[in-house]
Amino acid sequence: MLALRRVPRLTPSLASIRGNATLEAALHPQADVPPPPPTSSVRAKSSAAEGMQAENGFSGAVANASSSAGQQQKSGGGRQPPPQAPREWCRPIAKGVEPAYDYALRYILKDAKLLRKELEDLRAAIKAEEKKPEGERDEAALQGMRVRVDILEIQSEVNLPDVRWKARNGMADMSKPIYRHLIEQQWREEGALDLLMERIYQMHVVPDLLPELHPSFDLRIKFAEPPPASNYLRTRVKRKLKEVEPGIFLVPEQTRRPPEISTTLFHTNTRLYTLLMIDLDVPDPENRSFTTYLHWLQPNIPLSAFTPVPTVPLDTHTPYVPPHPQRGTPYHRYVLLMLPQTSATEPVDIPVFEEADRFGFDFRNFAEQYGFDGTRGGGAHMWREVWDETVSHIYQYTLKKEEPRYGKLPRPDPYADLKRAKKYL
Repeated sequence: MLALRRVPRLTPSLASIRGNATLEAALHPQADVPPPPPTSSVRAKSSAAEGMQAENGFSGAVANASSSAGQQQKSGGGRQPPPQAPREWCRPIAKGVEPAYDYALRYILKDAKLLRKELEDLRAAIKAEEKKPEGERDEAALQGMRVRVDILEIQSEVNLPDVRWKARNGMADMSKPIYRHLIEQQWREEGALDLLMERIYQMHVVPDLLPELHPSFDLRIKFAEPPPASNYLRTRVKRKLKEVEPGIFLVPEQTRRPPEISTTLFHTNTRLYTLLMIDLDVPDPENRSFTTYLHWLQPNIPLSAFTPVPTVPLDTHTPYVPPHPQRGTPYHRYVLLMLPQTSATEPVDIPVFEEADRFGFDFRNFAEQYGFDGTRGGGAHMWREVWDETVSHIYQYTLKKEEPRYGKLPRPDPYADLKRAKKYL
């Protein structure tokens, strides 16, 4: 059994002893032990502040408890408050704390000032050159100065801390070249584009769908969150939209409604794009192979750096049909393309695809007919799905046709005749 012993009242003197002192040294201090060093003014001020807090401790605790309880009651049982909007950039350390940081910041500001001066001089030279008659202008030099202006507009601000902070925290002004440059650099060099192209080539979207694909802007999609495991909660919980990572598996219930599409483009002029959504793995029983199915088509979508989401309705042409991977088939690859049209300003006339024309959709012939080319840029996304019970509801209530079933052919039994024969005479 363990015995509990009360500590003597002299133990508070341990607080005044520094180092690895023992109880015996505290009870019997020696004369040759030097006294502890005097406390600093900061310690004295903090002790005074602690004393004032101790005097008003009870009332302050009651007030804090009541306020925190009220906040929990207002927020719905202690829920976290919604995230705040990103703040403006401010110095991480005060001036004079780190001389190296102060020197680096002064150097960056001085360099930016010199580049802005060079930019102003170059713009003045361009205006003077443009005022000359057409026969006296040096068009080659004028074009070179314009290219240099575009470079200086970025170089004069690319190292400023507040500019990089805004570009990183969603406060970028896409009307300025510097922010378009930083956002595109982030998309191309920090993994988002690499992950997309990795999944597209790993899943053989290239060359199964098109021979080449060079995305030029960031295309993102959002579907509803996966349904809860409980059947009771499925009809009582409102699922939020969740951004989809390229190449992951989704369940058919998530994709029953069209996705929420958002884009980040890097050109300021408005150009027309065509949206396509294609299933690459639809079984073709007649040819004992696989073919494609057109799920969605919407041409003539105007997009620019100032349109984070499409500004036109996306269901006015070939409407969206939810993915319905057939029972007994492997996973299906669903590809979403946003391709630039041949003319950036003139709409293209594409007929609406009926249900019979969706099956066996030949994208290569379609691209050749209307001038679509994956090497001229655009956006892309993809995901995968497999069959589950939701597909049966899609066939019954959305497609309104009988659900097919596929599977491997049974192997011939070499002993079938022997099994049908009588074993005993």
